[in-house]
Amino acid sequence: MVDDATRARMEALEKRLAERKRADRPAPKTGQGYSGAELAWRMVIELVTGLGIGFGIGYGLDTLLGTMPIFLVLFIFLGFAAGIKVMLRTAKEVELGAAPKAADERGDDDGAA
Repeated sequence: MVDDATRARMEALEKRLAERKRADRPAPKTGQGYSGAELAWRMVIELVTGLGIGFGIGYGLDTLLGTMPIFLVLFIFLGFAAGIKVMLRTAKEVELGAAPKAADERGDDDGAA
C-alpha cells in the first residue's frame, strides 16, 4: 500500500518529467531552413525570371519602335544582371540565416569564457 506522501511525490515527479519532455521537444519548422535542391531551384527561377522579364520588355519596345535587335539585347542583359543580383541577395540571406544556427549546433559562444 502506498501512503499519501509517496503518492504526492510520485505525482510531482511525473509532472516535472512531463514539463521536461515538453521543453526538450524540438520547435516546429517555420520554413526558414531550405534544402540544397530547394535553394538551387529558387536561384534558377530567379535568374530565368529576370531573363524573361528583360526579354519581354526588350521585345515589346523593339516591336513598338521598329528597332528589332537593339532593345531586345539590351534588356536581356539588364534582366540577366537583375537575376544575378537577386540570386546574390538570396545567397547572402541564406548565409546569414545559417551561420548563427551552425555556431549554436557546435556549442560555440561569442567568446564568453
